Amino acid sequence: MLRKPDGSDQITIAPARIAALDRARTCITLLVLLHHSVVNYTYFGDGDHARWLGFDLVVLFNDSFFMACMFFISGLFVRDSLMRNGPASFIRHRAWRLGVPFLLSIFVLMPIAYYPTFLRYHLPGTTDFNFFHFWWHTLTVGPWPSGPSWFLWVLLALDAIAALLWAVAPGSIQALGELIFSARDRAVPAFIAFSIFSIAIYLPMRLAFGDASWLEPDGYPVPIQTSRILLYAGYFLAGVGVGAVNLRTGVLAENGEVAKRWPVWAGFALLFYGAILALVYIHHNWVADFNSPPLSWRVGYGVAFALFSAAMTFTEPSLFLRFAKASWNWMDALRPSAYGIFLVHYIFIIWLQYAMYDYALPAFVKFIIVFAGTLSLSWASVVLLRKIPFVARMI
Repeated sequence: MLRKPDGSDQITIAPARIAALDRARTCITLLVLLHHSVVNYTYFGDGDHARWLGFDLVVLFNDSFFMACMFFISGLFVRDSLMRNGPASFIRHRAWRLGVPFLLSIFVLMPIAYYPTFLRYHLPGTTDFNFFHFWWHTLTVGPWPSGPSWFLWVLLALDAIAALLWAVAPGSIQALGELIFSARDRAVPAFIAFSIFSIAIYLPMRLAFGDASWLEPDGYPVPIQTSRILLYAGYFLAGVGVGAVNLRTGVLAENGEVAKRWPVWAGFALLFYGAILALVYIHHNWVADFNSPPLSWRVGYGVAFALFSAAMTFTEPSLFLRFAKASWNWMDALRPSAYGIFLVHYIFIIWLQYAMYDYALPAFVKFIIVFAGTLSLSWASVVLLRKIPFVARMI
């Protein structure tokens, strides 16, 4: 039988801002910038002729955890917001913060971002498409890419599901929160349970659909990676449960067992990432049919992926929680602009990569220019945009 945690202070609503979790979210944003800055210079990519194997390792590391972790962190404050605003107001607020930026992204920002790709493969004189022709062709004929803004529509859909659940069966979220809260002093069993949960929601979908399949109805820019539908939804739900009881005294307490054991979770993450690398090596060197690896390999990779994702989702916020009192001034300065940077960075990423394409520079030098330029230009742009009151309320 579930019982409420002892102490009335443990079921109060958590403060709107917890600096350590803000830093964890900002860190993921920086990893997104890093990921998109290096992917053009990987060996499996179809981008620049300058490449470095180390960037393949970075992309593999990020891709195996960071968006699932972002959905987990996004779920942490859902219950607090629902309690404060009610489901209808909650959805209106999320539609303004997520839905409107998503529409701006797919109709404006992404066509601007992807125009250099069109220019790269259509040299001057080979087509009469200017940008406006390209924009109209994208919307009417396609392909119509959403870029990284796919995260916004998926998160909005998950928020809507949480609001519906709150309206229909509000006690279910509280019950889940109390169940998770009961594990606050049992970090290792909590990690084992979360790891098993990760395998259960990821492995069957990966075996059924593979990892390269994207669900994109009728070519509209609302894609999601098919094998990760349940992974993202499950991690978001886990975040909602963690946040359903006071974050400051629950599983993610600054001085709690989960935060104290961050080196343990980091060690497991490195172990599971090593397993992923070993399986990639086996795939490239010992699997006879590269495009159809045996079931044993696919199961092994799916399990390693899920375990790595679980370990990093424990590690990343735990690290910031454990060192919450440390000096993170630069990250705290970035925090108000992090969401806006996520929205606009892809324009600067692709245009800078396009500008650097013809220069015979090492891949690492190109990456530094692209990453530093993207972060600087995106941050400056968002600072200026946030001076407009209605934009500031959105981002």
